[in-house]
Amino acid sequence: MGFISRIISFFGLVLLAHAGYSAHEHTVLYASTSTALPQDIVVEALVSLLIVSTGLVLGAEKLKPVSWSEWAKEVEREGLGRNPYVRLEERYSFWDVRAKRKEYADWIRGNAVDAPVKG
Repeated sequence: MGFISRIISFFGLVLLAHAGYSAHEHTVLYASTSTALPQDIVVEALVSLLIVSTGLVLGAEKLKPVSWSEWAKEVEREGLGRNPYVRLEERYSFWDVRAKRKEYADWIRGNAVDAPVKG
């Protein structure tokens, strides 16, 4: 998050806290009567939410591509340093089925040469 977006978000949060405090004070002062919140408090709360949302959107990271294939192409171009699933793809504790199949096929080919031909 950039410095400007943090300042915008902080300013919006201060306004939101002030709107919340004002709403609380209004309900405490007018607890005996059931009056609605004044429009300035409601407007301040909505504007502060808009400002906080703007700050958070400005500080967000670049969006990833929607298509899985496009994202995979970017990861392949940039290398494994950016791939968030590299730990899952390494599969330390799993059995490598492809390597075992290759070992078995090599073993079968090796035994087939040594085996006598029945006739």
